[in-house]
Amino acid sequence: MDSSGKEKEAIQLMAEADKKVKSSGSFLGGMFGGNHKVEEACEMYARAANMFKMAKNWSAAGSAFCQAARLHMQLQNKHDSATSYVDAGNAYKKADPQEAIKCLNAAIDIYTDMGRFTIAAKHHITIAEVYESELVDIEKAIAHYEQAADYYKGEESNSSANKCLLKVASYSAQLEQYQKAIEIYEQVGTNTMDNPLLKYSAKEYFFKASLCHFIVDELNAKLAVGKYEEMFPAFSDSRECKLLKKLLEAHEEQNAEAFTEAVKEFDSISRLDQWLTTMLLRIKKTIQGDEGDLK
Repeated sequence: MDSSGKEKEAIQLMAEADKKVKSSGSFLGGMFGGNHKVEEACEMYARAANMFKMAKNWSAAGSAFCQAARLHMQLQNKHDSATSYVDAGNAYKKADPQEAIKCLNAAIDIYTDMGRFTIAAKHHITIAEVYESELVDIEKAIAHYEQAADYYKGEESNSSANKCLLKVASYSAQLEQYQKAIEIYEQVGTNTMDNPLLKYSAKEYFFKASLCHFIVDELNAKLAVGKYEEMFPAFSDSRECKLLKKLLEAHEEQNAEAFTEAVKEFDSISRLDQWLTTMLLRIKKTIQGDEGDLK
């Protein structure tokens, strides 16, 4: 069956489901198996939603899943209701990001009410990703990553919480909220440096915290680097720490050329990502007479 055929069939199913819901609400319908009719309508809405998906009519699919979710709630099937809201959110993501967020929030409310915080956290991440990529609202993305991290921490899922917090730190620094970023990088760095499997990452977090310090104040950065070396001796031997020391020296001498040279040398072995490049450029701009690039 082609997609337009699927769509017609879905519309027909929706109409039948609507009829069942109406008749279940009537006095006689209520006396004679009202709930059973609502259950049947739920199934029909879900089938219609899947047909709309096959026809790539994402908004209609989202709407049909929402109808199913509301009816499941009416029947006190909380888990099925939340699942349907998630399905609705996933369909709407392809057509209407704001509507997707509403549906995912509805699912989160049900999951938190049921004490299912890990699943709620996962959906907060999905919402954060919609804000990142579709709606480009970084402040809201941060809020949802923070909420997810809170739920993960409460469930002792510390590595999942850290992943979310690192996203918060990265975006906070981009938004020039350096103190917030520093606190997170230090916290995650301290949590990971004693873990044999994760300690390799700790130097990266201390490096990023140092760069945030550096943008705010050169002396702060010097003190921070010293503190991190004391806390985590392996940081001293890292290429990141050596780069920081060269950059601090170049900055103190207001030598833009030496600054750029040190960055280039580091980049030739470990490619700088977009975030690091942005932060290094912000530091370099504080050198007098600087052109503002790293070439």
